[in-house]
Amino acid sequence: MMSFAVVISLITNFTGIFPGDVLNPGLRSNITIFCLAVMLTLSFSRIPYRDLNPVKYSASTIRAIVLGLVVASIVPLVGFFILNGTEYADYAKGLVFIAATPFAASVGPLSYILKGDFPHALRSTIIIYVLALLWIPLIVWVCLGESVDMKTVFITVLEIIALPLILSRLITKVPIPKDVMSIILNCIIMFLVWLSVSSADFQSAGLFIMVVFLLIAGLRTFFMGNVVEYAEHRAGIHWTQRVTDILMVTYKNKGIALALCTAVLVGPVIPKAMVAIAASIIVDVCWVAFVDGFLFSSKRMEKELRSESSE
Repeated sequence: MMSFAVVISLITNFTGIFPGDVLNPGLRSNITIFCLAVMLTLSFSRIPYRDLNPVKYSASTIRAIVLGLVVASIVPLVGFFILNGTEYADYAKGLVFIAATPFAASVGPLSYILKGDFPHALRSTIIIYVLALLWIPLIVWVCLGESVDMKTVFITVLEIIALPLILSRLITKVPIPKDVMSIILNCIIMFLVWLSVSSADFQSAGLFIMVVFLLIAGLRTFFMGNVVEYAEHRAGIHWTQRVTDILMVTYKNKGIALALCTAVLVGPVIPKAMVAIAASIIVDVCWVAFVDGFLFSSKRMEKELRSESSE
């Protein structure tokens, strides 16, 4: 669905048929925030109340914070500070929102599919998103300072994270068929990808900055993911922990980055900043395919789990 959305988005972008006059920045911002709030509410609602105590699971919590917030933000932040002050400063603002966002809520389902540490993934998702209520404004303030309205930043964070966290607790026991959940979430993700990539200002950006953003996204996913995987594998860390750790450090929530970008920035800066986020989405599609088909392939999964069970 993400791959299909990217292809359609690039077509509507470069052919100029994206209805930007109707879907103006203000409307795109409201639609993005609403769709993301719905998606996160549904995703959080499948995470049960039990095992959420960060003190009881302190080692798991610290690992999630270090990898999912701190380490995962290094590459885009370095990219921003290098480009800030250059002619590409407006484009680089998109990297700030990528750095500020926590890992995607789908890290839990992906951990389950790839035989990762599912309880750790679910528990860490709630804890990290609670911390993100402060982490996101902090990163935006440090990087963009007085150039943005911090009041808008806080309001947006409350709308896309705090509200879903509260509402999700009210529907945790409401039965939702997995197929229905999958269809709804996939359709929302596809729509958000189309809405963002279609409106990104690729044509004015030029080839150089597009290549730079693709390189930054590649370093954040392929390089960081393989470095963590290699280091943990050499350290003897088992499959379940490695899978979830790598997903946390590489798979950012681009929906939050999109919502922040459209809500916080103003005027012609928005489509410029969207270029970095759109480039990151394109690379993320490739990264997920790489993880599923090669890095954590079913053949390798069976081999390693069989080896670990015999130890």
